[in-house]
Amino acid sequence: MMRLSSRAWSRAESCCQFMPVVINTFLVLAITAEVMYLVVVEAPREPGEQHGEWSAVWKATHIASQLFMLGNIMWNARLFLKRSPSIRGVFLEGAGFGQGWKYCYSCETHIPPRCSHCSDCKACVLRRDHHCVFFGQCVGFQNYRYFLSCLLYMSAGLLYAVVLNSEVFMLVLQEGLTLHSTMLLLMPWIMLLIGQVTPRAFIFAFIADTCVVGCLCVSAFLLFHVTLMLRGQTTREWYSSRRPYSLGWRRNVCECLGQRWYLAWLCPLIPSPLPGDGIHFQVTAPLAETPSTAAPGPPTN
Repeated sequence: MMRLSSRAWSRAESCCQFMPVVINTFLVLAITAEVMYLVVVEAPREPGEQHGEWSAVWKATHIASQLFMLGNIMWNARLFLKRSPSIRGVFLEGAGFGQGWKYCYSCETHIPPRCSHCSDCKACVLRRDHHCVFFGQCVGFQNYRYFLSCLLYMSAGLLYAVVLNSEVFMLVLQEGLTLHSTMLLLMPWIMLLIGQVTPRAFIFAFIADTCVVGCLCVSAFLLFHVTLMLRGQTTREWYSSRRPYSLGWRRNVCECLGQRWYLAWLCPLIPSPLPGDGIHFQVTAPLAETPSTAAPGPPTN
């Protein structure tokens, strides 16, 4: 009985591990489909303009832009999941232990600076930034470029969707700022359950709300990580005012996006080899605070 329950729990856990990826993929495709519908069917709204030459060019431009952003999001996400930043398969014994190295009792090995153990991935991760719950994998040395690029195009795509969905908000607010319109914008699920809106109106309102909330969250997250990249820090290091790994903004960007950093963000297929190996790092300041620079402690008797 215990074995059966253990196997069931193990299978449930493995299925739940991929749920965030499935949900994110569904949302991305749903938003893309809704925006495509708005571009192809609903716009332009004047009947006389829907079959003109300018309308065809306008639609083709919007569709191409949408497909470009969708392709970048999906391909960057695929490479992010494929490029594991863990120490599995990395030979560390001959690296030469030095300042910043420590011992991981879970992996039973010495690990280099900026490397730490992730209980979710069950492995130590090189230059570990954080464990991304939306992708179910750690962000680290090998996949940081694809993580940033994915955030960039998700933010751009959501902003693009918000702009195109502005007409949806205008249609909802045509009746004025009433209880019905406010509930439809803020809580479309409740309005659908009580039968106050049609399924079509619910889908448009729900996706429009998702675009606004998602755009604000993803843009804030992108801004935070761009700041970290320019400072030469990881999420685990951002609270510290010291930046021993900062080499100047240009080299900091190169450390994250690779030698072709100025092109790497355009497409994930552009080769941009990273300058380091994730094990050795050039430092510009001592890794630990000296007694003279440390904050004074409480007085002792």
